[in-house]
Amino acid sequence: MAAMTMPRRRPGRPRREETRPTRELVLTVATRLFAERGFDAVGLRDVAAAAGVDVATVSHHTGTKAQLYDACFARVFAAERQVLEAAAERARSALPAGPEAARRALHDLVDVFVDFLEDRPETTALWLRRWLEPHRHAELDERYAAPLYRLVAELLTAAAAAGTLVEPTPHITVRSLVWAVHGHVVALAAASSGARERREFRMFVHRFLDGLYGPAGS
Repeated sequence: MAAMTMPRRRPGRPRREETRPTRELVLTVATRLFAERGFDAVGLRDVAAAAGVDVATVSHHTGTKAQLYDACFARVFAAERQVLEAAAERARSALPAGPEAARRALHDLVDVFVDFLEDRPETTALWLRRWLEPHRHAELDERYAAPLYRLVAELLTAAAAAGTLVEPTPHITVRSLVWAVHGHVVALAAASSGARERREFRMFVHRFLDGLYGPAGS
């Protein structure tokens, strides 16, 4: 009996599962372009050219430019929320163990946030471009920044209610830490020694938290 042979694929035509999903590719490219240039300086044709697809494909997967911009923020928000929710839950579970355990858990929570932005510096660049014009696209803040701010602020409020730490203005603390980490990511891009910058920043953030919530402030 003759052996069965599989039909040969034409060269240059990879199997679909070997290719990157088109929408993910478009969002990755668009995020980078919006982060580099801002909203006004990027068109759908720019995104299509950088992604190696046509404009109709970009529109099919993401809609208008405004919808594409929104989708870029939604994408980074979903990834950030996944890691922060898990870290915040671990920190919340540490609260009954007392102030020292709570501070260690807060160290871990901030480290998770720093890790996330160090690994995805385009997230910082995307937000900084957005914040250069604070009154434009302000709805993005409410959808994709405020929920994570509230997540951590509510954790600090719960810790204060449990008597684990003293925190009269959790929203200010969270905002200050977020801006510090974004600033670190910008500095890291220009640092001649990235390893040193990473190490010193983490030491600073831990000292900052210990100064706020250590024994002297309890």
